[in-house]
Amino acid sequence: MTSGTDILDAVVIGAGWAGLGVSHALTKRSLRHRVLERGRIGETWRTQRWDSFRINTPNIQTVMPGDTYVGPDPDGAMTSGEFVALLEDYARRHGLPVEAGTPVTDLVASDGLYRLALPHGPVWARNVVIASSNQNCPARPPFYELLPPNVQQIDASAYRNASGLDGGAVLVVGSAQSGGQIAEDLVQAGRTVFLSTGRVGRLPRMYRGRHISVWLVLSGLMDVTRRELLQQGPIPGRALQGALHTISLQSLSAQGVILLGRLTGVDDGRLSFSDDAEAHVRHADEGSAKLRSQIDAYIARNGIDAPPAESDPAEEVGALLPNPPVRSIDLAAREITTVIWCTGFKGDFGWVRVPDVLDAEGQPLHENGFASAPGVYFAGLPFAISRRSGTILAIAGEAALLVEDIQRRLDTSR
Repeated sequence: MTSGTDILDAVVIGAGWAGLGVSHALTKRSLRHRVLERGRIGETWRTQRWDSFRINTPNIQTVMPGDTYVGPDPDGAMTSGEFVALLEDYARRHGLPVEAGTPVTDLVASDGLYRLALPHGPVWARNVVIASSNQNCPARPPFYELLPPNVQQIDASAYRNASGLDGGAVLVVGSAQSGGQIAEDLVQAGRTVFLSTGRVGRLPRMYRGRHISVWLVLSGLMDVTRRELLQQGPIPGRALQGALHTISLQSLSAQGVILLGRLTGVDDGRLSFSDDAEAHVRHADEGSAKLRSQIDAYIARNGIDAPPAESDPAEEVGALLPNPPVRSIDLAAREITTVIWCTGFKGDFGWVRVPDVLDAEGQPLHENGFASAPGVYFAGLPFAISRRSGTILAIAGEAALLVEDIQRRLDTSR
């Protein structure tokens, strides 16, 4: 730091939808800032999605702050490549100051400012918005290390297509969005697929004439706050959802996927599972039925002219469960050569060295995106403020909230 002119009003770390949304809000206020991106705009969307991947929000909702959808397919779903193109176009149109290929290797507090170490030298800023996501480092259960070395192990973020895997059967562990969609991709490619299920909800794709995501927003169900969710217990993960059609555990079983319970352990090439696959199917059914009932009540309460509920084969087909339930599998005997871990993600924040910003596991500590350190913020985290947090639906409002506080801090310091 050589003079006051070298101090930026803010630095945004990450050029995904969250970082670009914050940059747009900063640009509207004419605040001096830079967007630092370790790779390219939308890097994780380029490198951590499978070939057939589609975004779960419909086109009409997959828009950045200030934009609206104009096109022939409002209920359609973008590919990851189309979404990256959308982000690149957004940054270009608004002249956002993105610096690609610029990883931040160190973030420290110093004399009321923040120093960011970059490959070509440090940058100083009064405020820092961390928008690098906590969904880019795969998390596996500890016993993955006990699997035989000849079994191919990959994470959901590394899966591309069935032809890229070793020959033989595949075990997918985890039945939320990634697990369910990857299991379907594999079985439709002709592979033998075992799916270790969990207690996960389910969303129909369409209901009463509209995309389910549209109903979730209109009814206010996406605005249930983090505090309210925590009062009900631990916040559940995102429900199983198909981007182009409804996916359910029973629809997967009808296609030939072998449903197993929760994976509980590994011992000398043999995997053990709990006897709860049927309970997991029932839990998802109950969650979907409750959601549809809530939407029905919203429609009736507001006198909305909506068509009656339509038939959805994925919701109505019966589950084909192994009888008796499979409690143990010998990988070699079942010719399972690949295990795909769809067991969640964490963020890589090892470069953040500001006290009290990360918890004991190195993950963000915050309240509504505000860290305890003044001038440090997190953008784009799932369930940060409400159920819509962590989706593109939230960034306009959450970016405005963070940038309003940044402006207040700058005004106070002048």
